[in-house]
Amino acid sequence: MDARRRRSSTLVKKLPSDEPPVKSMDKNPLKVKMVERQHVHDDAVKASDVLPLPIYLTNAAFFTLFFSVVYFLLTRWREKIRSSTPLHVVTLSEMVAISAFIASFIYLLGFFGIDFVQSIFRPSHDVWTSEDDEVVMIKEDTRKVPCGAGIDCSIPILAPPMPSVPKVVDPLPVSIDLTEEDEDIVKSVVDGTTPSYSLESKLGDCGRAAAIRREALQRVTGKSLSGLPLEGFDYASILGQCCEMPIGYVQIPVGIAGPLLLDGKEYSVPMATTEGCLVASTNRGCKAIMMSGGANSVLLRDAMTRAPVMRFATAKRAAELKFYVEDPANFDTLASVFNKSSRFGRLQSIKCAIAGKNLYMRFSCSTGDAMGMNMVSKGVQNVLDFLQNDFPDMDVIGISGNYCSDKKPAAVNWIEGRGKSVVCEVTVKGDVVRKVLKTDVQALVELNMLKNLTGSAMAGALGGFNAHASNIVSAIYIATGQDPAQNVESSHCITMMEAVNDGQDLHVSVTMPSIEVGTVGGGTQLASQSACLNLLGVKGANREAPGSNSRLLATIVAASVLAGELSLMSAISAGHLVRSHMKYNRSSRDVTKASSS
Repeated sequence: MDARRRRSSTLVKKLPSDEPPVKSMDKNPLKVKMVERQHVHDDAVKASDVLPLPIYLTNAAFFTLFFSVVYFLLTRWREKIRSSTPLHVVTLSEMVAISAFIASFIYLLGFFGIDFVQSIFRPSHDVWTSEDDEVVMIKEDTRKVPCGAGIDCSIPILAPPMPSVPKVVDPLPVSIDLTEEDEDIVKSVVDGTTPSYSLESKLGDCGRAAAIRREALQRVTGKSLSGLPLEGFDYASILGQCCEMPIGYVQIPVGIAGPLLLDGKEYSVPMATTEGCLVASTNRGCKAIMMSGGANSVLLRDAMTRAPVMRFATAKRAAELKFYVEDPANFDTLASVFNKSSRFGRLQSIKCAIAGKNLYMRFSCSTGDAMGMNMVSKGVQNVLDFLQNDFPDMDVIGISGNYCSDKKPAAVNWIEGRGKSVVCEVTVKGDVVRKVLKTDVQALVELNMLKNLTGSAMAGALGGFNAHASNIVSAIYIATGQDPAQNVESSHCITMMEAVNDGQDLHVSVTMPSIEVGTVGGGTQLASQSACLNLLGVKGANREAPGSNSRLLATIVAASVLAGELSLMSAISAGHLVRSHMKYNRSSRDVTKASSS
């Protein structure tokens, strides 16, 4: 004990003069011991304190020296073995290398190895192994009850074992603040006495109806909708037009690609997507097009289609109607009947196909700035009612017989076209291919032939002779309020690449026969989508030249696809595809925490 006191007093004497001394009346040995250990730790001198250079530079220099001399000595050793030279015969350069090796090894061992070795033999602070620590445990008894009464003899409650995989727990439904009247309506919806679809008509308030429907759904399913936004949306704008029985809206980020130089004008293209790299890749293609003088487009055709199916008693009778409809002498009569349905709908042609005694008539017409599905259907119905007079035995099975063909991959759309048929092209300079796209002309031409043409043919593709046209089409469609399902036929595209100007430059084109877009009707009238259309300068109907806005939008879609094809094909050719997606399309966010928050 006397020895321990002498050591302790020695440590106290070594305290710096600027530190307040420990009061002799403080009888808590724990505080004394902690102060002593803290000052001993602070007074320790590190080897790095005497270095004139920053520590990371010194470490880098010795690491470089160490591995350099090791490589040099191993190389010399191998040469001596090959030439049968004794290993103990050492040249001056080898002696210098050995000295440098020893010096760098001593430095690295002293800097990194000493503390590691000491940590192995140094006792842990959590384990009491010395006699000095017995003094630390002596504390004044401050308990107010007898020793036995201070013991908690209750049975401990054991926590269940933690699962090895974190379990995602669905959060409890978050209730919405409702009035007493709304609460009664929610209960009636839950009980089934009030149909959910009738809330808008009964309440006369679309936002209130969405909130009540949302609360009723949470109570029925027991699932939370806390992550689905409710406020900040004009639900009256979608009533009877865009979406039924709304409970909120989904947020999709909108990026911008461009400027896209098309037919001498620049456009900033909005793209709504959740796929990383898509906007960036399209933007790079726009840059390559801009630096090459811009792209040019040609609108080949503008005609929306609808094809009803009729059934007759015999195939002969079905053929008689086919001959009547396709007779040029009868076209003007049928066109006048068709055109009564709309100011902008104009019948262009009728093409028939027979399957036994069933007849399919494919009507094609212009639709102005609207996408035009409803417009065409009305005109078709007028013609069918007119034909019923001369062909009373005609049984109309359906206004659409899939010979149109809408929202399905079909050869008839690939060959005949549907909506807007567009060709867009650009000649990319060789320097741009090398500096911006990071590849070369010949590699792109070969890749396009083997991937987009031969590979698609091997897969039996229908209209899919491209790299990723649907990516760009879908993103622009969502941003501008188009029907996303029509991405199926609108993404029909064949991408062509050819070396021109003695192989120095690259000619790229996309041919898209069935781009189905409109600038009025449907989702185009929503605030967000309308803003994106306004950005492109194609919002609403063009009164001076009906149909010009929708046709311009179709060419912008095709030019954007051209930019996306150019960039993606270059990334594949240069081997950058996987690398870019690993960098930009992988989230570091903890999904389990995000889903349960």
